[in-house]
Amino acid sequence: MKVVVADDPRTLGAECAGEIRAAFDGYARLFAAHGIGFEQVRALGAAALAETSEWAPSLGEELLGVAEGSGLAGWQLGALNGRTEILAAAAVTGEGECSTSVVLADGSPRTVQTWDWHDTLRDGMTVVSWPGVCTFTEAGVAGKIGVNSGGLGVHFNVLRHASDHADIGVPVHVVARRILDEASTVEEATELARSARLSASSVITVVTADRARCLELSPAGVGVVDPVDGVLWHANHFLDAALAPGERTTVDVSTTLARGSWLRSHAAELGAADLTARARSLCAHTEDGAAVCAHPDMSLPAHERWESLATISLDVVAGRMHVHTGGPCSVTRESWAEFAVRPAVSVR
Repeated sequence: MKVVVADDPRTLGAECAGEIRAAFDGYARLFAAHGIGFEQVRALGAAALAETSEWAPSLGEELLGVAEGSGLAGWQLGALNGRTEILAAAAVTGEGECSTSVVLADGSPRTVQTWDWHDTLRDGMTVVSWPGVCTFTEAGVAGKIGVNSGGLGVHFNVLRHASDHADIGVPVHVVARRILDEASTVEEATELARSARLSASSVITVVTADRARCLELSPAGVGVVDPVDGVLWHANHFLDAALAPGERTTVDVSTTLARGSWLRSHAAELGAADLTARARSLCAHTEDGAAVCAHPDMSLPAHERWESLATISLDVVAGRMHVHTGGPCSVTRESWAEFAVRPAVSVR
């Protein structure tokens, strides 16, 4: 896992040039495996960059700066940040990714999630510390999971909806990063999410000291799921009543329903004050009835394999993020890497 303290996009791009190039090559192979050719990726990447620049001009400038520093073209950074949108444009389905739990307790929410993705892309894992924002993401991608200096954090899971389409909208990863950049309340995060024109779906779980909310993003609208009895969980299927009928992830390709049920039934353990105990509570495999902790089936082709590449917890009160490289079954007290958000730069 690459760790970078960043203050300038070009410098970030230069420092991570090798990882960003490798990430683009890895995604090019993934896209090709799903029948998405080079020229199509170029066009869709350029569209993702344009949508980013229109909706979040500062992040558009950041992506162009990272591209310049890394020696890649702007459309290539657009393709990395729009990887969810590109896959949605091709109607790609699959296992899905990530299981998230938040338990509100005594003004200090207890959060944990797995980040599940293709094992061939594990080397792209990156933590970037910007002034005011610390995010776990992928090389070249503006943001994903993280905390900010305003006391807000976000978790991230992919979703798939019947309204997903090929007219590329604002990348969902850019939405997550802008929320980290600008929001300090659940309401502000909700407003930002609803202002973006989307072409693909995901759920961003927003957490503050005393609130939590799942924002189910889709081109059909942004659904809101609030905690029940202080507990909030999400896998890879829609929970919002208005959006759920458009669900595209099915039980024949994904364990999301089993994982969701498992999260719901283990709320007590997932609310443990001890970080390691909480993460170990996610240690459930196929033989346990829910593959919350995923391991790749090496008999499958690379684009069909899934693994829990990281286990992540946020402490929004202290402004800290804890990352374990690997799934919950390998977590130990010594395996956590801890990252503190840096103070934001004041503007006078």
